Formats: sequence, C-alpha cells, structure tokens
Amino acid sequence: MTYAAITGWGKCLPPNVLTNADLATFLDTNDEWITSRTGISERRISHVSLEEMAYVSSMRALAAAGLDPADVELIVVGTCSFDDQVPNQASGLQVRLGAKRAASYDVNTACTSFLYALSTANALIRTGVVRNAVVVGGELISAFMDWHNRGVCVLFGDGCAAVVLEATDKVEGLLGEKLGCDSDARNTLVVEGMGGRYCNKGLPYGQTSWTFEGPEIFKRAVLGMSGACADVLAAQGYKVDDVDVVIPHQANLRIMDAVAKRVGAPADRMFVNVQKYGNMSAATVAVALVEAIEEGRVQPGSLLLLPAFGAGLTWCAHLIRWGQRTTPLGTTDIELPPSDRTALEIVQGYLKKAG
Repeated sequence: MTYAAITGWGKCLPPNVLTNADLATFLDTNDEWITSRTGISERRISHVSLEEMAYVSSMRALAAAGLDPADVELIVVGTCSFDDQVPNQASGLQVRLGAKRAASYDVNTACTSFLYALSTANALIRTGVVRNAVVVGGELISAFMDWHNRGVCVLFGDGCAAVVLEATDKVEGLLGEKLGCDSDARNTLVVEGMGGRYCNKGLPYGQTSWTFEGPEIFKRAVLGMSGACADVLAAQGYKVDDVDVVIPHQANLRIMDAVAKRVGAPADRMFVNVQKYGNMSAATVAVALVEAIEEGRVQPGSLLLLPAFGAGLTWCAHLIRWGQRTTPLGTTDIELPPSDRTALEIVQGYLKKAG
C-alpha cells in the first residue's frame, strides 16, 4: 500500500512584529486586555506578497526534502487571502519554483485550508496520480483586515509554511482525517469585501467589514475540533494517550485549552505558539508543525494530532505518523527581501487608505 510521507518542511515569517502596545496606539486596548482574552502578545505583518512568502517556505521545504523543484508533480496552496483569484495562487508559485511538471491548484476552507490541502495531496499520492507534492498553508490577512475593529484585528497575523509529501511503502504520513463543516453557523464569521458579490459596488478592494461572533465561534470550534479528534482516533484504532504531540489551529489560547480538556490531552503534549504569531489562519497549523519539528517536539515515529476550524464553519482533525527523519537533508540561502517599514508603519498605511 502507498502512503505519503512528509519529507520536507519550511516556514517563512515576515520580520515585522506588531505588538499589543503597537495596537494600543490606534485602538482602545492594551496588552492585558488582549493577552487575557486570547493569549496573543504579538503577530507578524508582511511587507511582501503571499506568493513571496510561499516561495521562500516552499524552497526551504524542498531543500529539507532534497527534492529538485523541477521534479515536483503537484502544488497545492491553502489560503483565503489570494494575491490573485484568477489565475490561481498555486500557478504563480509554480512559476517561481520552476516546477514545470507540476499540476497546481488552491484550496480555500479559511483557517483549515492547509489541512484540507494536505488531505487532497495525500489522496492523489496514495491513489498513484502523482508521486510527490508541495503543500502550502499561508496568509497575507493584514491586507484584508478591518484595522478599526478591535474585536478582530488583535487576533490575526501573516505567515506561511510548506511541507513536501513523497510516496512511500512505509506506514507513515497522514494516516487518517475527519473533515466537516458546521454550515448552519457560516454567518458567524464573514468578511464583507472579499468576493464577487462586492465587485463594482463602490467598495475599494481590500476594504472590509468583519462579522465575528466570538462566543458562538468559540463554542462550535471546540465542539467541532474535539469531536473530529475523537472520531479520527477511533477510526484509526488509537486513544489520545497514544498521541505524542497535539498541534492545533492557533486561533486563541482559550479555545486550545478547551479542546485539550475535552479531548483529554495533557497540557505538556500541546504545542502552542499563538503568543508569537496570533491567528495566521491557514498558516497556523503549518507553521506550528514546522516549529514543533525544529524544537525537537516531533521525534522519529511520533504520532501527531492536528485539529483545526475555520470560517464556514469548517473543522477537521488529522492524524499523522512521523517518519524516521527529523533533520533537513539540505538548506537554502533564499530569504525575504528586507523591509523598509516597521509593522506599525505598514498598518498605518492600511488605516490611511481605509480612511
């Protein structure tokens, strides 16, 4: 039987850090208010396009896998903040990588996009359609943010990460997943201004208004993620005690704590980096996975549980058996271009355009 091992991984975080103190310069808020409700201390604001972040993270992942970009057969980009919708985001990344043999497409399920993209790439490898894939989770959400909305803009940040999948006959990689969507509650998280229904209506592109019903999203996110975890573990014949690391969607520390409690996962098995990056939407699980590897939390043969939720309200949980290698085969000297502005200066530019 064919499986799809994760053989390469790489992340790309913009250097510009927007702190809670920075937010307090133009919002009625402070560090204590934000951290006590979310666990977030800072987030990144990108000075480059999503394509640029995806290129850097993908090249790092390919170097780690020892795979030449020319040999890539599939590129899947999970995101909801496209540089372009037509043509798709993945085809732009394909050009940058020089992956002329690759098929390329995007997946948009909001914050779950990386994991849904992982599912589709895994399925195509396991059914023999392709032998390898680059899967990206990335967002440039700052460009679409309503920076006047305190209840939303303190939560989100920019970032990107990628993994390489390769066919193997070893039982590793994505063992199983549970996917779902609580669509009755789709109106609890809506970004007005992103989509065709707003075209030619006089609203400048990028100017948005967010509906974010926090208490309802919290409740449904916890139920969706914890239920998905229980289902995928049962389907694969495992218990939560068998899981070495839980790497959840980094939306809000309270949500992660509630999911851990409901699933029965001890705190020391949860990987958390939300304090550094906030909610990077489709990038959160991808970046957290890479950092868990870098920090030695992922060991050869580790069993990983990755739950997430997003607008829609989509939810999922993925069960991954790690292979024997936790160190990159190679590295790359590719970096982001330097920024000539601070994170606060970039956001102030968005505020000025929004009026």
